[in-house]
Formats: sequence, structure tokens, C-alpha cells
Amino acid sequence: MQPFLTDREKGFFIELNLITNFMSDRLFIFDTTLRDGEQVPGCQLSTVEKLEVARALESLGVDIIEAGFPISSPGDFNSVVEISKVVSEPIICALTRGLERDIDVANEALRYAKRKRIHTGIGTSDQHIRYKFNSNRDEILERAIAATKYAKRYVEDVEFYCEDAGRTDNEYLARVVEAVIKAGATVVNIPDTTGYCLPSEFGAKIKYLMEHVNGIENAILSVHCHNDLGMATANTIAAVMNGARQAEVTINGVGERAGNTALEEVVMALRCHKDIEIDTAINSQQIYNTSRIVSNLMNMPIQMNKAIVGRNAFSHSSGIHQDGVLKNISTYEIIDPKDVGIDNNSILLTARSGRAALRHRMQVLGFVVEDQKLDEIYQSFLALADKKKDISDDDIRLLMGIDRSKNRSIEIDYLEVKSGKDVDHEAKLGIKIHGELKEAIANGNGPVDASINALKSILGLKMTLKEFTIQSISKGSNDVGKVHMQVEYEGRVYFGFGANTDIVEASLEAYIDAVNKFI
Repeated sequence: MQPFLTDREKGFFIELNLITNFMSDRLFIFDTTLRDGEQVPGCQLSTVEKLEVARALESLGVDIIEAGFPISSPGDFNSVVEISKVVSEPIICALTRGLERDIDVANEALRYAKRKRIHTGIGTSDQHIRYKFNSNRDEILERAIAATKYAKRYVEDVEFYCEDAGRTDNEYLARVVEAVIKAGATVVNIPDTTGYCLPSEFGAKIKYLMEHVNGIENAILSVHCHNDLGMATANTIAAVMNGARQAEVTINGVGERAGNTALEEVVMALRCHKDIEIDTAINSQQIYNTSRIVSNLMNMPIQMNKAIVGRNAFSHSSGIHQDGVLKNISTYEIIDPKDVGIDNNSILLTARSGRAALRHRMQVLGFVVEDQKLDEIYQSFLALADKKKDISDDDIRLLMGIDRSKNRSIEIDYLEVKSGKDVDHEAKLGIKIHGELKEAIANGNGPVDASINALKSILGLKMTLKEFTIQSISKGSNDVGKVHMQVEYEGRVYFGFGANTDIVEASLEAYIDAVNKFI
């Protein structure tokens, strides 16, 4: 039951046919932050938060958004539905296994998408065939063809993934790729699922497919690289240079285990190396802002030395480097910070700044709020500005995050801490549980420990702190500290986040944030 193609879809397939030429200078960006990126433990997003990320990705200019794995959970199904409603330019993609039921559910989830794609597939390496499927190569080939044909009944745009292609024999991989293209696949994904490959061998694998697959000109080769050995970006670039014309990436490189290929690294590597003559449609000036949105919503800090978007990416401490940059910025910087959306000349916000200045900076960062909501955020802004000299962009993002986390079951009413070198650490805590005040006093090995013990005393629950991470979001002794915690309760681990100029209070906020997820 082939659907009638709209003019938009016809235009897409005309473009698809044009870009499959090996010499094409167009690389499609397939963003899987909301699917593969969200598989990081503790980084799951609500549907509302996914919509915010999806809108940011659309503004960024990604070509395809993999919105979720619909059959995996009702939440994933609903997120694909809602994202399909609000996003108009990028293709919305839903992931499935190579099973008819999966594909049926994906099609239902995509019913509102203006441009839609079903992403189905199966493992092709001998490891997957033998140990995961207890099967053989011929049977897997038949299942691959069947899944592609079944998905093609619903949508014209079908992407097929050869899971663990990085460890799949090239000759057999070419047989699978050729078969699924013949069955109707418009894109074939060659994932380095385990992050095993070296750039030279992964590039050679793509080159082999380009040279040995009949009909390869009728589809796009895509690559989906993991970072287990730190080579995801290098492998992706090697693949692009050998014929791949779609890169599957995530913002900040988020993803399970060591993560995925980072969108910002691929985009800017191609922009810097103009001799490659391949580019994307990404609006690079939106990279930094999108990076911060994803980091804050996922409660996942960005390492300071992260390429392109890390806090130190454009910092220079060496005297020799500083001297060179002052004389000519190109001596030590290959990217203009403004090209990725970092503006050192932004308006400084202080306690004397008015609502207009705050609204302006929020709009620059992509936040649009109504007057009533602005008034609420402005009060939080003034309270923070009284504690700090200047308010940074990250502070504003935190204010938006703090606003989102209101109205939870438990919230801090007051916290008093006694601490010192020769003083017993003591915390007096008052919390409100559904509006009812509960109080306790407790001791501990330090002010944070005492505060958490007071909380445990009130709640009467057996909880264990598994991990405790503190990060300053910029520089200065009065700056906001971000705290990430993992709390174990009844055999499950819950993640919490807190932010405050008082690191003890930020720690307690993070613990309470985790508790609110299971209380």
C-alpha cells in the first residue's frame, strides 16, 4: 500500500537521487540525540523537554531527527507523535527492530509527521548472528529483505541499519546492503556499533561498499559511529571522505557507554577543512546554544576540554599562546568562537538589570516566555543576582531549569548548617512534602553529609548515595555550582541535579531531585 507522495516528499527524493553521487558536496546530518543520546542512564527526558530539544535541532538545521523507538515504551511512542506535530522541516525518523509489530507501531507514531522515515534493521556481524539471533547469514539476509519491504508498505523513505557493521565481513555486508537497496531502502546505515574500528579500516569499508554494491547510486550510505575507543568523529570523517553522505550524530556526543559521534565536531571539521569540499546545512552559530540546552535538560555536564563546546575550547593560559592570539587570533585558533555562537561581547546582567535586558538575553538564548512567566523568572533572577556579581548565560539556562523543576513533591523550606574545623557538623533542615512542613536536625562527617542525614531522618527511607559530582558553570568563588548525584533506592539508581551559589544547598537540592523521582 504505497502512499501518494506529496510535492515536498517528491522534492526530497529528487534531492536524494542527486546527492547519492559519490562526488556530492552535501552531507546530511541525522541527529539521534533524542533516541541514542537519551540512552545514557539518568538522562531520560520528558516529552515536553524532548519538544524543546527538537525545536532547537530544527533551528540548528539538522536534516533528520530520530525522535525515538516507539515500541520501547508509551513515553517514546508519545514523544514521536508530539515531535511529529511541532517539527516541519526535518524528516522525523522512528527506530524499529526488523519486526513487523515494531514497524506497525512506528508507522502509527509517525502519523502526524510532515516528512517521515522508518529506520529498521538487524545485526549482521557473525557475533550478532550467532550469539544474539542463533541464526545464520542466509536467514539474516532474508529477514533484512523482509523488514525493508514491510516498512516500504508504509513510507517511501526507509533506512536500514546493519547493526555491528564495523565487525561485519565486508563481502557479506555488501550482499546485505545490495539486497536491502533492491528491496527499497533509500538509506543504508553502516554502524560501528561497538566503536571497534580504526579510521583507516572504517573508511576502507565504506570504499569497498561504494565499489562492490550494485545499485549503490540509488541510496545514501550513512554511518553511525560510537566512541568506545575515542575515534567516533575520526571514523565518521573517514567514512564521509570515502562516500558516506549521511552522518548519524548527537549533540555533545551524548550516548550510551562512551557516547556517539558529536555533531559539532563533524560540522566544524568539515568547515575547517575546506579542501574536503563537503559541507552540511547546519547553522553553526546555533551550536553552542543547542549544546547548552541539551546539557541542562539532560543534567549532563560538558567536560571542560570538550572540542568546540567545552568551557576551555577557546581559552588560552600559556603565555606564548596568549601572546600569539593577541597578535593574530589565527596563530592558535582555527575556529572563530562567533562561528559556533560564542559571543564574548554579550550584555552583562546584574542585579540592576531590568526585565527588558533579561528578556533580550533570554531571546538570544532561544527562550521565549509570556509576561507572567517572565515576572516569575525575574524574581529568581534578582535573588541570584544579589548573590553574584554578574549573571552568565549558563545562569539564565539554570534559572529556566529551576523554573521547570518547581511543584515537585518535596522542596526545601530552610537549611541551617553549623560547620568548622573543631565543630561537629550539624544541619537543621525544614522541607515541605506536598506543602506540609517537616523538620529534623542531624550530624554528619561534613555539612553535605549532615544535610542528607537530616533529609533521611525526615523521610525514613533507606537510600544510598552512589555518586556525587560538583561542577562550577563558569569562574569565580561566588559562582553557581552544579551538583549531579546518583541515589540508589530499592535496587534502582535515580539521578538528581541541583544548582546554587551555596554548594551545600545545591547538593541537598540534587539529592531531593533524585528522591522526587521515586517518592
